[in-house]
Amino acid sequence: MCSLELSTILPVYNEEANIPFVHAELKQALEALHQTYEIIYVDDGSTDASFRYLADIAMQDSTVTVIRFRRNFGQTAALSAGIAHSRGEIVILMDADLQNDPADIGRLVAKIHEGYDVVSGWRQQRHDRFFRRTLPSMIANALISYVTQVHLHDYGCTLKAYRREVLEEVRLYGEMHRFIPAFAHAAGALVAEIPVNHRARRFGKSKYGLSRTLRVLLDLLTVKFLGSYSTKPIHVFGSVGLFLMLASFTSLVAMIVQTVLPPHVRVHNNPLTLLSAILFVVAVQVILMGLLAELMVRIYYESQGKLPYVIRSVIREGAFQPLHPRSPLAFNGHLQDMLNGWVLHGHVEEQGVRADDFQQGA
Repeated sequence: MCSLELSTILPVYNEEANIPFVHAELKQALEALHQTYEIIYVDDGSTDASFRYLADIAMQDSTVTVIRFRRNFGQTAALSAGIAHSRGEIVILMDADLQNDPADIGRLVAKIHEGYDVVSGWRQQRHDRFFRRTLPSMIANALISYVTQVHLHDYGCTLKAYRREVLEEVRLYGEMHRFIPAFAHAAGALVAEIPVNHRARRFGKSKYGLSRTLRVLLDLLTVKFLGSYSTKPIHVFGSVGLFLMLASFTSLVAMIVQTVLPPHVRVHNNPLTLLSAILFVVAVQVILMGLLAELMVRIYYESQGKLPYVIRSVIREGAFQPLHPRSPLAFNGHLQDMLNGWVLHGHVEEQGVRADDFQQGA
């Protein structure tokens, strides 16, 4: 059972000039909500005085926790560590560079209380360089939305709110933090997006550039594979293998035709002979890789007792049945909250069934 209502997590990397200001604004915003809260700063191997400022704050404020990495591991690792050490029912993620506005936290939390599991911030008016950051971000967001079918305008905005049980089902590796809404949606979470304030950087310099866009595109391949084929890898490997076998057979037929008909190209002089053989060998190898992947998937699920599905709710004998204590429904038995979390397929903002609609149709 969570002991706090809110946990706010901020990764920090060389932000010594911003820390005093962001903490003051954050405290003011959280106090105005009149809810129990904690603030977790994760020092991601800063080489400036960031940790000294954070340590001073933690010594004076009992709501603050500071985690210090031995070296720079990246934003995803910092957020993952913060989530692991958090205790709040609702987890807020945000940057420590003052570009995210802490005043928006209240609106994110209010949207969560409407029944959503994930609320993502959307920087409608960005104060970044257009060609270096805004334009690549727009292209990446459109591509991610198309591939994942979770239509958000701003995957790159760190300012987001999550129900704890959603994050407990997500494991973060590499630089996957920006794909958490897509992972959560795949597990049955209800996702929403609201506009948030975005401010120009006052101190320091951005840690991101064009290279991040390339890494996002590579991560997107992993997300697509895990989301669509993690339990059936033979489908993707088998499809590629069958296509290569078809190409090999086509090359073989073309070689035979060229041998029979003028100018009667000899088999050993025809490059299609070698091409057909190579394509066939590669096709067999790809299919065998798919079979090995299938064995690994079964070992993964069966050895750890995992299930390839997530149950939202169970109705038996005319009543909702309690689920596992870590289930999204286990800590809340009220019909209103159950139906507000009920997920259907469709666009992000229209995926919920409200209790009022249910009662009107009854």
